Amino acid sequence: MLGREIRTARLVLTPVNWPDLEDMVALKGNAGAFARMLGGVRNRTTTEQEMAEDVSFWARRNVGIFSIRENGRFVGITGVHERPDGRGLGLRFSIFPWAAGRGIAREAAAAALRYVLDSGEKRIVAVTREDNLASRTVLGSLGLRHTTTFDRDGDTMFLYEITAD
Repeated sequence: MLGREIRTARLVLTPVNWPDLEDMVALKGNAGAFARMLGGVRNRTTTEQEMAEDVSFWARRNVGIFSIRENGRFVGITGVHERPDGRGLGLRFSIFPWAAGRGIAREAAAAALRYVLDSGEKRIVAVTREDNLASRTVLGSLGLRHTTTFDRDGDTMFLYEITAD
């Protein structure tokens, strides 16, 4: 297996790979989970392309996106990807709406962030909309700090970052 399995108190994170495809199609096609992500809801073809990119990214960088499972059930994703806007290695997390409100995103993102920083990466960024209080709360609780505000397609976006030191 590429990368490393991570276990938290209640979650198992594994590097995304082709056996996760149907779960990823469901997650990325779910408006409650993905409508506010950069690029929005994905169709199957786009999800397959992104899966190929994620698997390749793990092979090149030994870091990437993890599948999150609780009691063996796929609940979402977290980890890092190369941001398409050139801002650097970006932390992302997304869970199904039915899994929200129990701290899963925070627990999983914290474990993934630790893994990536421990692997030698020096700087991780995250971007969220100003009005996405849930994501902003998670990012702040993980130690990322708001550094920049910018406009994207009429939305006020916040850039957060954390460095290895």
